[in-house]
Amino acid sequence: MNALLSIAFVLCWSSGFIGAKLGAGSAAAVTILMWRFLPLAVILAVVAATVGRASWRGLTARDAARQTAIGVLSQSGYLLTVYYAIQLGVSSGTTALIDGVQPLVAGSLAGPLLRQYVSRRQWLGLCLGVTGVAVVTTADAAAATGVAPWAYLVPFLGMLSLVAATFLESRSPAPVAPGVAMTVHCATSAVLFTVFAMCTGAAEPPAEAGFWAAIAWLVVLSTFGGYGLYWIILRRSGVTQVNALMFLMAPVTAVWGALMFGEPFGVQTALGLTVGLVAVAVVRREGGPSRSRAGTRRGPDADTVKTVGPARRAPHNLPPCPAPKPPDSGHRLSGGCS
Repeated sequence: MNALLSIAFVLCWSSGFIGAKLGAGSAAAVTILMWRFLPLAVILAVVAATVGRASWRGLTARDAARQTAIGVLSQSGYLLTVYYAIQLGVSSGTTALIDGVQPLVAGSLAGPLLRQYVSRRQWLGLCLGVTGVAVVTTADAAAATGVAPWAYLVPFLGMLSLVAATFLESRSPAPVAPGVAMTVHCATSAVLFTVFAMCTGAAEPPAEAGFWAAIAWLVVLSTFGGYGLYWIILRRSGVTQVNALMFLMAPVTAVWGALMFGEPFGVQTALGLTVGLVAVAVVRREGGPSRSRAGTRRGPDADTVKTVGPARRAPHNLPPCPAPKPPDSGHRLSGGCS
């Protein structure tokens, strides 16, 4: 089941970069994002008011505020930077490369922020992953012309936004039902993007059929699929392992772009994809009880560390996410997707 979830997550998350490219030719980034989240938020609100009432019981104001903040970081902040970067001319491959740095950043911060143990094997996998992503996208980045240097900082800011959302969720004192989380996140994004679009005069959608096809693609694959599965896998496997999968986004996006848009796919891309697969295998193979730092003991999950003794409270160990109910999907959902 974990392997199937991982494969689905990689495909759905990568679809976000493809969807962004599909919509970039017909409307501004904020227009696409407004119409991606506005109808979605309405649908989720109706579901919450009818069949999903039970999941909202016990949700405190503090929980709602935390989920709103997570939504701002993992959806609004992350997606706006990705779409805006592509609109500025940064290629989807380069955007995926910068986004692919996220696992290394999250992995290096897991220890000090969550007091989680990151083994040497996991660090090896993380480094291999960065190498694979770099191999796939270096040529594309070098060939880019007419793009302002500061434009490459935009997706970097989005990557940091998603890392912050990941840790904010991991430190939550109590789990929130996936459907509730997704509804709060999408409603937050809908409000922010609608206000932004209206203030910039970009709220009116184009009449092109291609625009609405891109919106449908992004809602189904990227939001329900990518964003939802991100948080499901995060809760089941931990920060380090879920982020290892992020290394596959750049090579998979390159393959997808070659098949869908005729973008070049050569030996360099194939090599990077292979290295990325090896990286994921190395990181995800790490598991089970093992030695850890002095004063700590490993939990049954490779990413879980519990502090021994009463001096410190162990960081919250998120339980497996319950099976989502339609239309909830992971980020079931938290989302994310690209």
